[in-house]
Amino acid sequence: MSEWSITEPRKLAFDDAPTALHVRVVNGTVNVVGTEEGSARLEVTRIEGPPLKVSDEDGVLTVAYEDLPWKGFLKWLDPRGWRRSADISLAVPSHTRVRIGVVAASATVSGVRATTEVRGVSGDTTLVALSGPVTAETVSGNVETQRVTGDLTFQSVSGDLTVMEGAEGSVTAESVNGSVVVDLDRSQRPAQIGINTVSGEIALRLAEPTDAEVEIGTTSGTVSNAFDELRISGTWGAKRLSGRLGPGRGRLRATTVSGPIALLRRPAGEDFATPSAARTARDRKAV
Repeated sequence: MSEWSITEPRKLAFDDAPTALHVRVVNGTVNVVGTEEGSARLEVTRIEGPPLKVSDEDGVLTVAYEDLPWKGFLKWLDPRGWRRSADISLAVPSHTRVRIGVVAASATVSGVRATTEVRGVSGDTTLVALSGPVTAETVSGNVETQRVTGDLTFQSVSGDLTVMEGAEGSVTAESVNGSVVVDLDRSQRPAQIGINTVSGEIALRLAEPTDAEVEIGTTSGTVSNAFDELRISGTWGAKRLSGRLGPGRGRLRATTVSGPIALLRRPAGEDFATPSAARTARDRKAV
C-alpha cells in the first residue's frame, strides 16, 4: 500500500493501472478522464484546509478526506468540515470503475467505459461519453449527461437531470421537485425509459423512429403531445397519455403528481435541443 498526504498543489503518477477510483471531496472541482493509457495520474492544482489523503491499495486508488466516508455520504452535513476546498484532476484507464462523492463541488467524468457512480449533496455533475452503467444521486445538485450509452439511474430531491444524445441504454429517474429533460438519439434498440417525479416537470424528446409502448400520467399537471399515434384521456384533473410508437417493443413510462409532462418529436436531421429549448417546446401543444 502506498499513501500520500496532499497539503499543497502537487502532481502524482501511478505506475500500476487501478481497477477502481474513489474520490470524496468538499467544495472545489473534480475532473476525471478515462484514457487508453495503462497508468493513472493525479494533479491537485489548489487545496485549502485539511490535507487530502491519497492511497493506492490492491488496485483501488482513493483521493479523499479521512472524515468524509462513503457510507451515509448524502447525510454528511458537519458545518466544521465545509471549511475546505480542492481542485483535482485525474486521468485513469477507461476500464476503471469510478466512484465520486462531492459536497458543494462540481464534478465532471468523461471517457469511462466501466461503472460510474456519483453522489452529490450539492454542486453540479457533468457526465460525457460514458458507456458503462451510470448511477447519479443528488440532494440539490443538477446532473447533465451527454452521449451516455450505458444504463442511467438517477435519484434526486430537487436537482435537475438533463440527458442529451442518450441512445443505447435505459434511463430510470426519480425526483421530488427536480425536472427531468431527456433528448434521445436515434437507435435501433427499443426505448427503455422510466421517470417519476412529484412536482418536477418532465420533457421527453424522441427521435424517429421510436419503438416503445407509452404510458404517461399526471394527477393534476398538464400533458402535451406531438405524436398522433398516442391518445390522451381525462379532461379534469388526472390525465393519461398512452399508445404505441413503432413495434412497441420498448417501454416509456413517466408519471408525476403535479408537474407538467411534454412528449416532443425531433424532426429528422435536427440537432439536439438545449435544455431551455426543450422546456420551451413543451408548451406548444399543452392540453
